[in-house]
Amino acid sequence: MAGLYTSLRPQPQSSSSSSSSSQQSFFSKVLLLLTILPLSLALFAFVLQWRGGGVDDPISRWSPEESHKFPGMDSSPLATVAHSSSQSDCSLLAHTNTPSFPYYKDWKFKLHPDLRPKICITTSTSAGLEQILPWMFYHKVIGVTSFLLFVEGKAASPDVSKVLESIPGVKVIYRTRKLEEQQAKSRIWNETWLSSFFYKPCNYELFVKQSLNMEMAIVMARDAGMDWIIHLDTDELIHPAGAREYSLRQLLLDVPSNVDMVIFPNYESSVERDDIKDPFTEVSMFKKNYDHLTKDTYFGMYKEATRGNPNYFLTYGNGKAAARIQDHLRPNGAHRWHNYMKTPKEIKLEEAAVLHYTYSKFSDLTSRRDRCGCKPTKEDVKRCFMLEFDRSAFIIASTATEDEMLNWYREHVVWTDKTVNLKLLRKGILTRIYAPMVIVQGLRESGVFSSIVSSAQEYLSKDKFLASFESSNSTKAAASESLPLRKIGRIQHSQAARRVLEENASHFEFHEEAVPPRPPPGIDADVITEA
Repeated sequence: MAGLYTSLRPQPQSSSSSSSSSQQSFFSKVLLLLTILPLSLALFAFVLQWRGGGVDDPISRWSPEESHKFPGMDSSPLATVAHSSSQSDCSLLAHTNTPSFPYYKDWKFKLHPDLRPKICITTSTSAGLEQILPWMFYHKVIGVTSFLLFVEGKAASPDVSKVLESIPGVKVIYRTRKLEEQQAKSRIWNETWLSSFFYKPCNYELFVKQSLNMEMAIVMARDAGMDWIIHLDTDELIHPAGAREYSLRQLLLDVPSNVDMVIFPNYESSVERDDIKDPFTEVSMFKKNYDHLTKDTYFGMYKEATRGNPNYFLTYGNGKAAARIQDHLRPNGAHRWHNYMKTPKEIKLEEAAVLHYTYSKFSDLTSRRDRCGCKPTKEDVKRCFMLEFDRSAFIIASTATEDEMLNWYREHVVWTDKTVNLKLLRKGILTRIYAPMVIVQGLRESGVFSSIVSSAQEYLSKDKFLASFESSNSTKAAASESLPLRKIGRIQHSQAARRVLEENASHFEFHEEAVPPRPPPGIDADVITEA
């Protein structure tokens, strides 16, 4: 028994040594497992790529080398591109002067002939290429098919118009004497709904021109097989929010077939600096339309949003409309459409909007002043401008010094108070919208705009370009020469027509007055009516 006890005494020490050895063995196995596991997973991934031709991960879906589509442009044939498989992924990040906007084959934006609906935008403009090209190609990206450009001023100059004429899907119409004579015989010239806008300068004259141009655009768009027509200025961009894709084409495709007109409430740019040069790529903050706000929010924050200006918006607030092209369609001023045979069925979109970049550059003060010949008095500016802020801006631009104008611009237009901005952003009065600036910047960095200009110059030989230059100058001169004759002829022609209308009023159908640019509802508005 004592021997047995003696043999058992070392046992605890032997047990401790065995436990330590077991722990070391366990940790060794765990370490081996942690080493083998990632190697096995890496080998497994390699085998999958080798056998399956690559794993379809989310990143690869955005690669143009896989001919995938621009985000928000599913089902659009514009969304596919074909690139060489040897192109480096990193090359997409590099700045280039070639037309390599990654979601399209080239800057021509050729549309599939069966793509529906076909959308036409018409405008009356005197802007230059620096404004027209970004405006135009942004709308091409979101699905617009064709453009009808009624040009004068800088837009009608040869170095601008020849570039515009070279772009597929663009029709340039010059304001010549022939055009004015044709419009003087048009149907709407002799109708009462537009009559109150005649014989007034500046904005009123522009409003009449736009209406007459829109009447012609309907016929031209219909002949071209278009389904929808929209009138936009070149400082306005459609924002197709609310659609399944960031696509105007998709937005209008989803509109019920019995709807004749779609109204886009407008948002107004809220610039945060006084040195904006390129609004489409430098402005991301916008003030929402009354139609996209609750009544309590709108009127509850009205004073903070207005900042001492005459109205909630600087300029108009009744949006723009797209019309389905059909029999008896006519314009109803620059903001709406109508029909001779029925009251159009219309819907107002709850998320989509027109982004209006108004007074977004300091130079907009003087450019408006230079276009109008009114006296800078409170009474005389009423002949030129329909909206109160335009009148105030014209008087300031005509009477103040450069420093005084800049101070006035900062006080009334520029949103410099970050505390107020944040408060209104939280309340939903202001909003951030980045898609347009991303698209336009992508087009510019990809060399799309420079490619258009260089392609137009290559198309025209030097001799041919000089000949076109002289021809355009003579056309422009003829158009300029026709202006005083046009006004005299208008007065004589229209006054005679008005007498006939008054004497035979019972034989003509009454039409409501054309819809002008209207401000949003004011703080003292008791009843909110539809524009």
